[in-house]
Amino acid sequence: MTTTVYTKNFCPYCDMAKQLLTEKGVEYKEINISHSTNPDAVLKEIQSFTSQKTFPQIILDGNYVGGYTDLRDHYYKTD
Repeated sequence: MTTTVYTKNFCPYCDMAKQLLTEKGVEYKEINISHSTNPDAVLKEIQSFTSQKTFPQIILDGNYVGGYTDLRDHYYKTD
């Protein structure tokens, strides 16, 4: 399955999300809106699965997870 992380420059939560995925051995595709030639298209893509306007936004194995804290909770759920 594909994991995608939508990021932007100077975003500590984006960096933490990428670090966590790397620690978990998850390969991911990063789409950095700051480097995009068409940032409006990136925002429209993000809006197709969430109304959140924060970064990062993470699709894990084809399923929308949310942001960094949601990803962290996914891996470190407390019972």
